[in-house]
Amino acid sequence: MRLRSWLAHGRAVLLASAAVVAVVGTGWLMACGGGGGGKESSSEKKSEQGSVSGKSGKFTDTRDGQKYRIVKIGNHVWMAENLRYKIGDSWCYGNDDSKCSQYGRLYDWNMAKRACPSGWHLPSKDEWEDLVVEVGSTGGKKLKASSGWNERWNENGNGTDEYGFSALPGGHRYTDGGFYNAGTYSYWWSATELAASYAYGRNMYYDYDNVGEFYNGKEYGFSVRCVGD
Repeated sequence: MRLRSWLAHGRAVLLASAAVVAVVGTGWLMACGGGGGGKESSSEKKSEQGSVSGKSGKFTDTRDGQKYRIVKIGNHVWMAENLRYKIGDSWCYGNDDSKCSQYGRLYDWNMAKRACPSGWHLPSKDEWEDLVVEVGSTGGKKLKASSGWNERWNENGNGTDEYGFSALPGGHRYTDGGFYNAGTYSYWWSATELAASYAYGRNMYYDYDNVGEFYNGKEYGFSVRCVGD
């Protein structure tokens, strides 16, 4: 199943080919369209689960030894890579361990809420919005990595990575256990609920320059970007 998107009056509705829609229960996977450099402090931010070196722009998660680049965009410090920490039944795309190294892990919403290390958290809807406002209307282009997009269809989907956010298209895990759209689409959870079974998130596509917003059933598997407390 290949999801595609059409922008209409500032909103994009994801439709699946062959009239199949990505649904969790009665939930539709929906989306609507939507500053920089490394952290400069010479001090270190420490917790029992890792430390951020301001000079190197790196964070080490001592739970598993994974290292992440970090960037400060506007008023927030973001991990510049998708989280790879294994928690619960989180997944590597296609159940291929090498994809976790490339794209990070995929988490359902309840796992995503607990996955970030101490000193970091799953960003709220408002924190994602702060990022989008900071980078502007073509923020997707500016936040996407300069390589790694459009592995299947198109050669023009890579970004400029102006802010060092290095967004990659990790795809998602559907509720039937299937994996879709790595190389072309990316989806990240937010910590903000829409309703008991649904939560908000953000997305980027290989063929659009904006940053979209969606809501979806919490059982889906999406990527996680942690933001500093």
